[in-house]
Amino acid sequence: MVPMWTVPIALVLGNTVVLKPSEKVPLTMRRVAQLFAEAGFPDGVFNMVQGTKEAVEAIIDHKDIKAVTFVGSSPVANIVASRCRALNKRVTALGGAKNHLVALPDCEVEGASSDICVSFAGCAGQRCMAASVLLLVGQQDDLVHKLVQKSAAIQAGSGKGQLGPVIDNRSYQKIISYIDQAEKDGAKILLDGRSWKRDAGNWVGPTIILHSSSDDKTMKEEVFGPVLSIYVVKSWEEAIEIENSNPFGNAASVYTTNGANAEWFTSQFRASMLGVNVGIPVPREPFSFGGLYGTHSKYGDMDITGDGGMEFFTNRIKVTTKWPLVRSLAPQASVESGDAANFAGQM
Repeated sequence: MVPMWTVPIALVLGNTVVLKPSEKVPLTMRRVAQLFAEAGFPDGVFNMVQGTKEAVEAIIDHKDIKAVTFVGSSPVANIVASRCRALNKRVTALGGAKNHLVALPDCEVEGASSDICVSFAGCAGQRCMAASVLLLVGQQDDLVHKLVQKSAAIQAGSGKGQLGPVIDNRSYQKIISYIDQAEKDGAKILLDGRSWKRDAGNWVGPTIILHSSSDDKTMKEEVFGPVLSIYVVKSWEEAIEIENSNPFGNAASVYTTNGANAEWFTSQFRASMLGVNVGIPVPREPFSFGGLYGTHSKYGDMDITGDGGMEFFTNRIKVTTKWPLVRSLAPQASVESGDAANFAGQM
């Protein structure tokens, strides 16, 4: 997804690009490179390398590469940003997320349940904008029932509206471990995706967990799978306290039918991409995509789209000019009035 944003912006702004796709999904952008070549791109404008750590370090360290973008886990984002900073090289490195949704009692249940389902289970929950925690202000049994019902109806597969496997076995084991841990911590499994296990593929079904403690590991850490943690809070302030206290700062959203309620929450959330009745609040162009400074969701400078991307992929050049006055052509009044803003030759 991300190269579909960064590559066109970088190219249109006059740069050449070297892309290293994730070693887990190397083929998609290779096909894009083939299409670029067929479209007539000159040699050397768009380039690709495959690899892991060694390839990344080579890109960062190369003297002819002036700027680096990265999207991935927070620990790696921090490493990439730090290595670039040591070389005084421009970098934006986006890390992980723990996106919170808040549902108020006045929310529209039918729409909210559908939207939350798509947010946490879409793309097998393996996208940085996926919902991870749903905070209910007071008991909302109708919303929970609808959410579980719709999530349980999702089928395994690669067709429209179906849920595919997670990226690899390592990811599968990590997701399962979080579900197991939540159960050990006393949480109630409302919908168990562990039942999707099969001999071939790394399948985890939609999983919904009702927690009795906001300190549960699965409530706090990035799971990166189709798992939604639900926790009931007593007040708006408690919901904000939980959202604000997480170390990430990527996205948050509130479900309500009251504009004043929405305004209060969007002014209190500690995240950079906010939604109202939108579970995947990706900013539309021309607004920028990226996490909040000072959190585990963002390292480096600016964003990867919108005006942040325009700024990142260009250099801001300032030109100050002075032209000699041709007295024979200048109106007499102009010569006499002078230029009060011209400080040339003045101390």
